[in-house]
Amino acid sequence: MKIKKARTERGFRRWDFDDRYGQECSLQMSSLASEAAIWFGVDVNIPKENGGEGKVVHERMHLTQKMVKKLLPALQHFAEKGELP
Repeated sequence: MKIKKARTERGFRRWDFDDRYGQECSLQMSSLASEAAIWFGVDVNIPKENGGEGKVVHERMHLTQKMVKKLLPALQHFAEKGELP
């Protein structure tokens, strides 16, 4: 998996990558001022012929630092064992 590291127009860090099926995904710092948070998930391009405007729609989770900490044990277990705890 190749990860393209960049910054958004507003200067927030962003990683772009493809998932197992070639779907474009991203991980990005959020601009949320009240607490640290990230955007994480799939970027979907809705073609004009399907009623879209031909632009990318972000189907991403908005996760706080606290939420990520709760998910990390399960993700770490999967990274090490190939299954969820």
